[in-house]
Amino acid sequence: MSHNIPEPIADLLRAVLEAIDIPYPATVGDSEQHARVLSDRAMHAVIALHGVLDEEDVARHLGIEWTTAHLRAKLAEHPPTGYRAAGAPRQGGGRP
Repeated sequence: MSHNIPEPIADLLRAVLEAIDIPYPATVGDSEQHARVLSDRAMHAVIALHGVLDEEDVARHLGIEWTTAHLRAKLAEHPPTGYRAAGAPRQGGGRP
């Protein structure tokens, strides 16, 4: 349910949530890589939001749909990997 939010805006909000809602690190040792990944993904979300909201930003004129697709492409370049995530199964079965 999107509470009557226009679909292009709701889709952009879902993409922003995808950017920042990543699995927590399993251990303190995984925190540094988690922070790097989250920082990269949050940066791209901020750029997307500026592109939609800043009137002087050229990206705004590309439209919300383009901005959302571009954000998702950037997120695909920065997947939430490279660290052990809380609740993720270990190789060979079991939990971390």
